[in-house]
Amino acid sequence: MNLHMNKKQLQPFTPILYIVISAFIMLSCNTNISKHEDFKPIFDGKSLDNWEGNLNIWTVENGIIYGITTPKIQLKKNTFLIWKGGTPSDFELKLEFKISKNGNSGVNYRSETVKGIPYALRGYQADIDGKHKYTGQNYEERKRATLGYRGEKAAIYSQDKNYNGGSLRANITKNCWTHRKVLQTLNDSDSLKAKIKNHDWNQLHLIIKGNRLKHYVNGVLFSDVIDKDSINRALSGKIGLQVHVGPPMKVQYRNILLKEI
Repeated sequence: MNLHMNKKQLQPFTPILYIVISAFIMLSCNTNISKHEDFKPIFDGKSLDNWEGNLNIWTVENGIIYGITTPKIQLKKNTFLIWKGGTPSDFELKLEFKISKNGNSGVNYRSETVKGIPYALRGYQADIDGKHKYTGQNYEERKRATLGYRGEKAAIYSQDKNYNGGSLRANITKNCWTHRKVLQTLNDSDSLKAKIKNHDWNQLHLIIKGNRLKHYVNGVLFSDVIDKDSINRALSGKIGLQVHVGPPMKVQYRNILLKEI
């Protein structure tokens, strides 16, 4: 076979090749657009419309939500900026965050408000902190405490069957739910910590479906929890952004996108 074809021999193939390449590019672009369009912004970049919280703490500027405490503005209890647009069950949530060194924050989901405490939530949280000791783990605010540490795939179980409705604290040791099993090590915590950018923007991606709760940071799986606790788990609830009690801090959020699945 002669592998050296002249220009005239190649010419008949050129239009067909052009069409094939063009179709491939258009299909790729349309697929990317479709994936992007599946997500809807729940923060308009200009205001806190459809959100509620302590406006002494939460502000908006240049497309960014700021949560700030100062020596003069301190908290006695953790506070949240709560999205009023629904109580999603199965969903994906994407956002970007930046946090100061002493900051302590997190993104709550499938959560409920707490009677008698303004802007408080009880429920699952993708943890975020400025020293990145906890960032990415699954912590349940005001409930079962730590469910999955960073780098773990873990299964969560109910307390003993003879439980009579008393305090959940009896089932928590060292701020961690005792009825759980580590199924797999995804990666060691320090290796995952190295994936987080200090004093810069990071992306958080939550994939929440059924009793499977996955937390990704910058595209890497940090925590994977399978909640088999039929007594205490939640299958839907509110979304909220947290500022934690503690020293003066600043946390920033932007590009908050939601896709219900």
